[in-house]
Amino acid sequence: MRLRSAVSTLGILALAAAAEGQEAPATPGAPKTTVLRAARLFDGRSDRAISGAVIVVEGSKIKAVGAGLAVPAGAEVIDLGDATLLPGLIDSHTHLTGESTDNWSQGYVEELRRTVAERAILSTMYARRTLEAGFTTVRDVGAGDYLDVGLRNAIRSGAVPGPRMLVAVTGLGSRGGHCDSTGFPYRTFGEESGLEEGVASGADGFRDAVRFAVKYGADVIKVCGTGGVLSPGDEVDTPQISPDEMSSIVEEAHRLRRKVAVHAHGAEGAKVAIRAGADSIEHGSFLDDEALDLMKKRGTYFVPTAMAVKYVSSPTRIYPPEIAAKAKAAAAAHGDAFRRAIERGVKIAFGTDSAVSPHGRNAEEFELMVQHGMTPAQALRAATASAADLLGIAGEVGTLEAGKEADIVAVAGDPLRDVAAMKSVRFVMKGGAVARHER
Repeated sequence: MRLRSAVSTLGILALAAAAEGQEAPATPGAPKTTVLRAARLFDGRSDRAISGAVIVVEGSKIKAVGAGLAVPAGAEVIDLGDATLLPGLIDSHTHLTGESTDNWSQGYVEELRRTVAERAILSTMYARRTLEAGFTTVRDVGAGDYLDVGLRNAIRSGAVPGPRMLVAVTGLGSRGGHCDSTGFPYRTFGEESGLEEGVASGADGFRDAVRFAVKYGADVIKVCGTGGVLSPGDEVDTPQISPDEMSSIVEEAHRLRRKVAVHAHGAEGAKVAIRAGADSIEHGSFLDDEALDLMKKRGTYFVPTAMAVKYVSSPTRIYPPEIAAKAKAAAAAHGDAFRRAIERGVKIAFGTDSAVSPHGRNAEEFELMVQHGMTPAQALRAATASAADLLGIAGEVGTLEAGKEADIVAVAGDPLRDVAAMKSVRFVMKGGAVARHER
């Protein structure tokens, strides 16, 4: 009888509220309903925005998206004014557990002196900055001491704020390559690197390395297919993984339902990865026409990380001579490769390599993408629908549509007219929870 009376009372209150033009009280236990209003909306798929935008959020999911939708009874209304609503942004290439400094040698020593606990605490600060910059999902492609796994799990449990994370645990690479500790005397860091650091050899060794990474929490497999800029002991463009090794990595990763991201500045190393079926090429500073044509044909994504190139070539950066020379060479070639990829229609996903650049400034990548030839709409899609497709989570995030996670960002102004507006984030919602709201 008491339950029936309570239900009847709620019904009477709802009718009374409707008669008075007021919002009815929410049913106890029902998911909270929030309505977002803004001047315009970019859904992550199209080339244009819709005006008079309304998004209805119920609990953690998007219930409805459109223009001039009715406000459900009992909903909280957040009017964002002259702003553009977008899907929560996705950065496909980050390292949230560290951050570089202008002086490479000083930064290297400071990082060696930090305890694991200190680095873990700092990583929570980087994660918060990234989320508040509008990036509700990241693919984190390499960390030490399983810090990325711990950070991912802490964010997932709600212990600390941050973007949802897909993590690699560590990058897989060859002895003496970009994913190894190079450029130092023998045993500077104790015993030689092994599976825990992602270093392996031979097809069977790399197959085991994939299994090892997955065993300890990897959502994605990261491979160092060529040399790198910031590693002191290798050439930036030389291949570091043999075709047999790369095929073994990709085959095993795909068998375990993990995608493969390959760091590759050099064209030959990239072609090894593309032919093996890797899902994305990261950086791609020296990609030639053959590599780009292969990517177009096979549907391989390009994650250009233009911000990393910008920051490593900054005149404020102080590097040892061998690193400075590699940074200069990569910067000189990268823009041309990026432009040719755009012209060919190679699939492009947004990625910054944040850690090389300061965390929380990810949106600077949009302006660089447009400067290299993308339209604002193409750049925005790269950080929404395209990135979600690359990460294999397009059914959950990446576009504004009913049934998806309520990952929603609002920026001041219209980024389709001036993509620099992406740096003016005013509102961030992740999974239906408000993470930032500048009123």
